[in-house]
Amino acid sequence: MKQIGKIIATEKIPTTVDEFFFWTDKELIIRPFDVVKVNHIKESTTFGVVEEISHLTDSSSFLAGYISSDFGDVKYEPKYTERIGMNYVRAKVVGNTKGFYTPVLDGASVSIATEKDVKEALGLNEIKNPLPCGYLEMYEEPDSITIPVHFNSHFLIGPEGAHLNISGISGLASKTSYAMFLMKAIQEQYLKSDQNESVAFVMFNVKGRDLLAIDEDNDDLTEEDKDIYRMLGLTPKPFENVKYFYPYSKDIVSSTYGKDVKSQMQLDKAFLYKYIFDEDKENIDLLFSNIDDPTQTMESIVNYIATGQGAFNGITNWNELLSEIYNSTKAGNAGKRDSDSISVLSWRKFYRLFRKTIEKTTIFSNSINNQPNSKETRLYSSILDIQKNDIHVIDVAKLDEDTQGFVFGDVMRAIYELKLGQANDRSEAEIPSKIIVFIDELNKYASKDVPKSSPILRQLLDITERGRSLGIILFSAEQFKSDIHDRVKGNCATHAYGRTNAIELSKSDYQYVPKVYKSMLTRLKQGEYVIQNPVFRSLLNIKFPKPIYKQFK
Repeated sequence: MKQIGKIIATEKIPTTVDEFFFWTDKELIIRPFDVVKVNHIKESTTFGVVEEISHLTDSSSFLAGYISSDFGDVKYEPKYTERIGMNYVRAKVVGNTKGFYTPVLDGASVSIATEKDVKEALGLNEIKNPLPCGYLEMYEEPDSITIPVHFNSHFLIGPEGAHLNISGISGLASKTSYAMFLMKAIQEQYLKSDQNESVAFVMFNVKGRDLLAIDEDNDDLTEEDKDIYRMLGLTPKPFENVKYFYPYSKDIVSSTYGKDVKSQMQLDKAFLYKYIFDEDKENIDLLFSNIDDPTQTMESIVNYIATGQGAFNGITNWNELLSEIYNSTKAGNAGKRDSDSISVLSWRKFYRLFRKTIEKTTIFSNSINNQPNSKETRLYSSILDIQKNDIHVIDVAKLDEDTQGFVFGDVMRAIYELKLGQANDRSEAEIPSKIIVFIDELNKYASKDVPKSSPILRQLLDITERGRSLGIILFSAEQFKSDIHDRVKGNCATHAYGRTNAIELSKSDYQYVPKVYKSMLTRLKQGEYVIQNPVFRSLLNIKFPKPIYKQFK
């Protein structure tokens, strides 16, 4: 146990049950998030987490330093007795070995902590249902220690708490990589588990080829990287049981950034998804999720079409539907269709938006080729058939924003119907007990600017507020946490903060983050996060290894 300083308490700055100060050598390297231990009353030990480090001298003002250098000569070497100086550290109290929450006393000895001490201080020694979430590195050589960190999985994916939100600047904070690291740990845990619980994953690939080879090895992974996985109790192997779903198109290339689609199809792990008129016409409201509709005229048109009223009765394909909507845009025709309750202007707006989507993508079709080699499918049907430990990667990267929302909303409806037992005759024992949905760019679907009437926003609110009881868990990521709907992020039990900027840190979401930690958030490195979870007694600055699956430059 290495002693590094002693407690200081003054008339104006006393120690409290929440924090304490101590002096230390000015050349000692100690960092925010490091844990220290203090000798306390009745042979107990109080633990603190370093929050702020300052340097102090006996100089009365900055002017004294200027004068002592021959009035501003930067090359002048003063010939005087070195000023008295020290570093003093503010630390947040996180626990006491005997449960004594009384202020530590002036002059008490302060030491660095052992690995056992750190685990006890941060509540890492009593984690039930452990799930790796990264590792801690503390102190400098020769005192440095590396400690694996585990979540209590019941506070990440239920039943005690659920949902994960990850924020950080695009490309720097590795949001997708961290989410995938956690999901790798979850899949491996459940693959080895003999319990009745099971898990499945639905991931949306929204950027390039990020997630289109997650069952292939990362050739750039070093032995050192693999050792980190082993230290965390994980095998350095990519994901298993993966199926890829690409938007249908005749040439494939025009609808996806994926390069290995045909070879994946030959291995029976890639499929082309379509939307069929007879089966999916009731979901066209999802195309208008980001359209402000205060008078609900868009919603009225959707209901009118979906229920087959008026001239829409007997329509059998998307082209006929588009043609009939066009007819409704002509003066004098709209009234015949809905007793004058929907204006021609509303039909024209609806037609303009609907036509833009239908003509821009080939996923809207009139039939599915059921031949074995075609690999065509409906996403809805595939989701209803998802098996335990399956991973469904749904590629939407090349679709426009409205169509991405349509696909996301359709998949979420399918998951809900599966978990509620409303969609098919599968027994409860056959259905994965937990389905984890990962979506990047959450701001597209749940920002504060999304209309309150958006069906996708309503689904996301329902997942975060009631999904835990059904076993539907949301893992989400976005660049700026402050943009996200309060009820969505407020219902997430776990938060991961990556590198961000000072403007974002000025928002109310970060008001309870200590000032020094905020400063650190502007310069976090890739593979580094600050995480918050109900089980941990303090924010933790964790690191995690490079992705285990194939990366694209």
